[in-house]
Amino acid sequence: MTSTIALLGKSGNGKTTLVRAFLKLIRNYFKDSTILLIDNDLTMELSDSFGIKTKNTIYGIKSGKHEYKTGIPDGMSKQEYIEWALEDILISIDENTDIIASWLTTPKACKCPDTKLIRDSINKLIDRYDFVIIDCEYDLKYLNSLTDYPIDEAIIVSDDNKNNIVLSAKIADSSSKYVPNGQLGIVLNKLKKENQNEALNLINNLELNLIGTIENYDELDYDKISQDIEIFYPRLNLTQNK
Repeated sequence: MTSTIALLGKSGNGKTTLVRAFLKLIRNYFKDSTILLIDNDLTMELSDSFGIKTKNTIYGIKSGKHEYKTGIPDGMSKQEYIEWALEDILISIDENTDIIASWLTTPKACKCPDTKLIRDSINKLIDRYDFVIIDCEYDLKYLNSLTDYPIDEAIIVSDDNKNNIVLSAKIADSSSKYVPNGQLGIVLNKLKKENQNEALNLINNLELNLIGTIENYDELDYDKISQDIEIFYPRLNLTQNK
C-alpha cells in the first residue's frame, strides 16, 4: 500500500528541503522501500536540488514535445503509449528512488481524453511505490489537476513569519477538500526560539493543526532536519512500522 506525502505552501519556506529530509528519514526507517518523488512545482527546484536539469516532463508527453530516450514502440494503444512515456521520463536517483517532473498541468475539468489517460497512468505509477513524496505548488489544487490519488499526509510548510502563518491558514482552507481521508496540518520550519511563543499562539488562534516544528539551522543540514521530522513522524498518517 502506497503512503503519499504532499508538501505545499508559499515558495521559499522550505518545501523542497523538507522533501529531501523526508526522503532521508524514510530511507533510514524503511531501508528496502521504494520511493517516488514527484516534482509538481513549476520551478522544478526539487529536480535542481539533485543536479537534474530535466527537459522531459509529464507536460511534454501531453504536448508532444517530449524527447524520447528510445524509439517509440509500434502497435501501442494510447494508454499503453502514455504509460511507456512516463517510464521513459522517470529518472533514477538510486536503486530504490525515482523522480519525475510534471511542470504544467491541465485543469481537471478539461474534457481532453489525454488528460484522463495521463491521470490514470500516473495513478498506476504511484501504486507501484511504497512511498510517494510530492513537492507541490502553493496549494493542492494544482496537484489535483495532475492526479487525484489519495493524499495521506498534506503538510503546509511555513517559516515563523506572522504573515506566512496567516497565509498558511488560507492554504489549509483551499486544500482541505483534496485530503478528505488524510491529515492536513502545518510544520513550522526555520523556527527561531525568540519567535516560538508568538508563532505557536498564532497557529492556535487560527485553529491550524500543528504537526511539528523544525529548528532554524545556520546551514542546510538534511541530517538535523530529518531528526526533527523523526520527532513528529509518529503523529503522521503514514506507515509507522520500521
